[in-house]
Amino acid sequence: MKRSTVASALAMLAMAPLSATAMPHGAMSYEERLAAMEDDMTLPAPIAGVQNKYWFNYRTDVAEARKELAHDLRHATDAEDERDAWDEYRAELADARRDYAKEMREKGYRTGQVRVHGSGR
Repeated sequence: MKRSTVASALAMLAMAPLSATAMPHGAMSYEERLAAMEDDMTLPAPIAGVQNKYWFNYRTDVAEARKELAHDLRHATDAEDERDAWDEYRAELADARRDYAKEMREKGYRTGQVRVHGSGR
């Protein structure tokens, strides 16, 4: 991936989910694919519609993770640095979501679950 491609995508990455800013830049690393999957699981709305300090902390954590990813990619000197940046981003998003869900669970709110069962064909 060219540095100019990374640099031009970084501003969009800082504020938008990866799925909304997917760039046709060639093959993604394993870490980048995992980060994209985790990014797709970013909660778009507060649990049970309750906007409280936990929701705002979660949104701040997500924004900070995106900003840090942009910084880390901008300063990466090789593919290993880029993979490390994506892996750290994925971990930060997962931690933020788990922490938020845990806080809301402790307050008596539950996250919704959707289960899809095959038709047995």
